[in-house]
Amino acid sequence: MSMKQTLGSRQALVQRLRRLRRARGVTLFEVLIVVAILAMVAGGVAVFALPRFQDAQKKTAEAGARTIRMAVQQWQAANNETSCPTISQLIQDKQLDTGQNTNDPWGQAYNLQCTEDEVTVISNGADKKKGGKDDIVVPKGATTAAE
Repeated sequence: MSMKQTLGSRQALVQRLRRLRRARGVTLFEVLIVVAILAMVAGGVAVFALPRFQDAQKKTAEAGARTIRMAVQQWQAANNETSCPTISQLIQDKQLDTGQNTNDPWGQAYNLQCTEDEVTVISNGADKKKGGKDDIVVPKGATTAAE
């Protein structure tokens, strides 16, 4: 090998090493920075999204309670009754659709209370405990038997 060939191959090797250095992958530190940024963004989204999700659950529970209350009132009028039917009775008598969700958004059954002139539907709310301040009562302002 001549001196020129050795020098040329050496320069080619140096250029190849420079290209490899530029094309190297990411370091662990860079990956950790990206993961930390993504975690902060996800945390920020959760802070804003969680209250909206809880509001949506409350509105869904109120809508479900109103639907069930209307079905109870229709059942009472059709059967000339003032007693409270069960949810399964409402479905059986076709006052509620079989596809209708008969549980609140927290997976608990709605509680029905009937008096001579009023039908009250109650969801125990997110804490799933009767009588809590998060209970959803339809119609609003109605007194429950526990009060």
